[in-house]
Amino acid sequence: MSRADELYIATCLDILNNGFSDEGLEVRPRWADGTPAHTIKKFGVVNRYNLAEEFPIMTLRRTYWKSAVDELLWIWQKKSNRICDLGSHVWDEWAGEDGTIGKAYGYQLGIKHHYKEGDFDQVDRVLYDLKHNPASRRILTNIYNFEDLHEMNLYPCAYSMTFNVTGNKLNAILNQRSQDMLTANNWNVCQYAVLVHMMAQVSGLQAGELVHVIADCHIYDRHIPAVKAMLEREGFPAPKFSMDESITDFYAFTKDSFRMENYQFHPFDFEIPMAI
Repeated sequence: MSRADELYIATCLDILNNGFSDEGLEVRPRWADGTPAHTIKKFGVVNRYNLAEEFPIMTLRRTYWKSAVDELLWIWQKKSNRICDLGSHVWDEWAGEDGTIGKAYGYQLGIKHHYKEGDFDQVDRVLYDLKHNPASRRILTNIYNFEDLHEMNLYPCAYSMTFNVTGNKLNAILNQRSQDMLTANNWNVCQYAVLVHMMAQVSGLQAGELVHVIADCHIYDRHIPAVKAMLEREGFPAPKFSMDESITDFYAFTKDSFRMENYQFHPFDFEIPMAI
């Protein structure tokens, strides 16, 4: 069983056994039939993944990690909000008539800001500091821009990354305001684990810890049977993650720059409704 499996099981059991149900309360999300999508939740979940030991991918179900990486590159490399720049359809339901998701995610990372060293967007500032100011305690990104929220088709869920260099290790904290444990948890974990590996490699560092902080960590009511069924499975060992070691330019990575060897997983044979 992978470490990601162990943390997933522990988190879900804590939610199911000790969580708060918002049944009977007014909630924003709805199922396709219009009924409220209620959840059981825990507040302030913190999971730590040591990327030096193994890649944090689940085996209790398949994580489509290449699609997750494609979305990561769409946000962090292309800094795009246009769904035509994305290889999957995960953002289709949030696209407006102009074909964008509004001033969200990649759009925010691509805005240039003025510093004493010059003008940088958020990604390039991180890359600059990791090379020139690795001891800095100010290496972070934040895409929860209150000024532009009214022009975002979806408020950012994973909204900030804080990078910290300790010795030759690059560690990071991913802050997330809301997390759907069944459909999105390991997708996000894999994405930002890859990001730490990318940032470390192009900065001459080694990947260290990824700390995932989730404010509202929840399971939707109609997802509970699938989650319980997954928790009864025996997982497989974590696969071996590798990347093209010749790449030294952050913007040269593609989704084919990464490999996952011997990835074994259980089939995901559940019909899962989506709450929007």
